[in-house]
Amino acid sequence: MDKVKIGQIGLGFMGTTHYRIHNALPYAQVTAVADIDPVKRTGNISSVIGNIGNDDNSKGFDFSNVDVYADPLEMIAKADIDIVDITVPTPWHAEYILAALKAGKHVFSEKPLCRNLEEMNQIQAAVQASDKFFNCGLCVRAWPEYNYLYEQAKAGAFGKLQVANFRRLSPTTEFNLNWKNWYMNADWSGGAILDLHLHDTDFITYLIGIPKAVTSCGRNLNSDHGIDHVLTRYEYGDGTLVLAEGGWGAARSVPFEMSFQVIFEKATVRLEPSGQLKVYWTDGKVDTITIDTQNLPTGWHQELAYFDKCVLDGVTPDKYQTPQSVFDSYRVLCAERESVAQGSKTIAL
Repeated sequence: MDKVKIGQIGLGFMGTTHYRIHNALPYAQVTAVADIDPVKRTGNISSVIGNIGNDDNSKGFDFSNVDVYADPLEMIAKADIDIVDITVPTPWHAEYILAALKAGKHVFSEKPLCRNLEEMNQIQAAVQASDKFFNCGLCVRAWPEYNYLYEQAKAGAFGKLQVANFRRLSPTTEFNLNWKNWYMNADWSGGAILDLHLHDTDFITYLIGIPKAVTSCGRNLNSDHGIDHVLTRYEYGDGTLVLAEGGWGAARSVPFEMSFQVIFEKATVRLEPSGQLKVYWTDGKVDTITIDTQNLPTGWHQELAYFDKCVLDGVTPDKYQTPQSVFDSYRVLCAERESVAQGSKTIAL
């Protein structure tokens, strides 16, 4: 094939972001879309907003050569596509993942994987039974600054990891005009612990491995009954101190922050709230790191470009993740939720 053909389910913030990324690649094209909103099905995406990125959604999309569906299941069944890209709210992830795999399509689904372990087990069984590729949008693994930390740490450039602290803090999502205010419905979004904090849980598991136990404390702030702010200690049994904090309960005027500080034997690596990546060596030298992203500036660009190319070439994608690694980190996240529910009890893994 010259180009992989993609069916996009959902035209919200992530859906429109994915749509642009796929179509900017020379080897990929979105040839079908599905959305329940009749306005978006015309290409009018003026209602879409997000927390990162500066795309102009007032211009809209030209769907004159795109098959448009109101029902995602109909698109999966009928459209001539190689990949199903799922960018809808979390409650529908499992249903569409299972349907797409059953239909013999490769699947890329946005995070979080699903809502609970029961759905995860269904997805895991379907992925293992399929010969098609499956990836989940755990984009922080592919985010250039985090990928730099991962690659350098694995290469031993900084020595032994001693202390790691990750932060992901968002202003309130309560007034973001998202579909049916679904982030504030904890039964749908899972709260900030599942929808936002999971990125750092996943990256920690990717970087350091599955912890022996987690201890989490959290509280409700602005959703109906979800965990809107959480702090977790990941215990590895070797003296390594690993912490992560995440939440979306801050005032509307607070800027979004994704940051980390990781202390190694030879250096401390910091992603500043400003976005600058620096390495502070123990000998006093300070390096400001500039990463050549080859016109793929975010983790979204990196992960989708890689997945589409793997499908084009028939090469199993494993650079950033394997399905098993996705399931492993999801189990860690579920242990954190259990820890909060049990009053910050330490939960073994």
